[in-house]
Amino acid sequence: MSCESIVLAAGLGTRMRAPLPKVLHTIAGRPMLQWVAETCREATGRPPTIVLGPGQEAIQPLVTDAKWVVQEERLGTGHAALQAKAALGGHQGPILIANGDMPLVTAGTMTALIDAQAANPGPITLLTVKASDSRGFGRILRDSDARITGVIEEAHATPKQLAIQEFNAGVYCVWAEWLWEQLESLPVSPKGEYYLTDLVAAAAVQDEEIAWVETRDPGEVIGINTQFHLAEAEAVAKQRIGNYWMEQGVTLQDPSSTYIDLGVRLSSGVTILANTHLQGKTRIGTGSVIGPNTVIKDSRVGEDCVVLASHLEGATLGDRVEIGPFGHLRTGAELADEVHMGNFGEVKNSRLGQGVKMGHFSYIGDATIGAETNIGAGTITCNFDGTKKNETHIGRDAFIGSDTMLVAPLRIGDGARTGAGSVVTKDVDDHSLAVGMPARVIRRLEEDHE
Repeated sequence: MSCESIVLAAGLGTRMRAPLPKVLHTIAGRPMLQWVAETCREATGRPPTIVLGPGQEAIQPLVTDAKWVVQEERLGTGHAALQAKAALGGHQGPILIANGDMPLVTAGTMTALIDAQAANPGPITLLTVKASDSRGFGRILRDSDARITGVIEEAHATPKQLAIQEFNAGVYCVWAEWLWEQLESLPVSPKGEYYLTDLVAAAAVQDEEIAWVETRDPGEVIGINTQFHLAEAEAVAKQRIGNYWMEQGVTLQDPSSTYIDLGVRLSSGVTILANTHLQGKTRIGTGSVIGPNTVIKDSRVGEDCVVLASHLEGATLGDRVEIGPFGHLRTGAELADEVHMGNFGEVKNSRLGQGVKMGHFSYIGDATIGAETNIGAGTITCNFDGTKKNETHIGRDAFIGSDTMLVAPLRIGDGARTGAGSVVTKDVDDHSLAVGMPARVIRRLEEDHE
């Protein structure tokens, strides 16, 4: 049975007290609207229909596989859902309705809702949760036979009703034909708005069967209205993600201080030490040890690497690479197999060939360095001339002395050497030694072996 979905994302999120639209706030590196949209797509196998508010069209590029409708007037959740009728009016099966600010409901729970509604002779199935904290949810009202008879909002509940600890989580699966009919006849609230919760009362008045699915995990139904809620959801997502990777054979020395974005991929046998942040689309190969005190974003780390107390962004590492402590790899840094990069080194938009040894306190930018070359401590590629970036090329098996300044554009040949403290402004041929400030070639090194 095909099922469509509606994601309600038109809210202003004023209680977040931030200029960013609420559904764009991130959890584990992913905007919450993406969480909900992808979960709906996984549960239904179809693109969701997302309801935005006026002026929120800039959100649309965030979710590429979706239908979009706009609620021109913010008149409540019932009115928002009705805006999807034009996009889904031809659909005859069930429709899943979720909130864009409730990102942690799982695809399994949504699938359970769809399955429950498929077996329900009545028109609607809702998600419930039992908890000690109401989180502002409406209470589930039941009759003596335990049948759901309605939902009472917290603001309108009597003291007796406030004592109820079963709550409506605000996620529904509804037969399409009945949904559109009821949405067009919802009562208006004292605030002049129309609420989806009144669908439950409508079904009860019609003596229709109201089914429910209870989530056993209150963390699934954290609705985000404030920065405090956002932090709560982040903690739940962090624990989920950490548990998943430990089940896959990843060692987390201290899960409580380890942050792994949803888009990160780790191989079995990776070890993550304390206070490490893995962000974006980072990939890490088996046997690698990362941390402590390390941030890696949108980078690829090969097998059996060691990255100690360092910061990587947009970098690529081969196998058996060693970095740190306090290394910094910036966008475009590419380190081939068996590169060693000492403490307080920085690499940007450069390729270091296999087996390169880069001493501490060095900066390599816009450079290509051949295999087995040694970069002495304090070496700097002076790549910016005030107008443009210039490239440095260093050949294989070269030796760059400590505190060498390489003033680009520059080419250092295979097997060439520079003396400590040299300022190299002109190309150095293969197997030549350059020293001084400015550096000059003083001899051909192959002469030493004749």
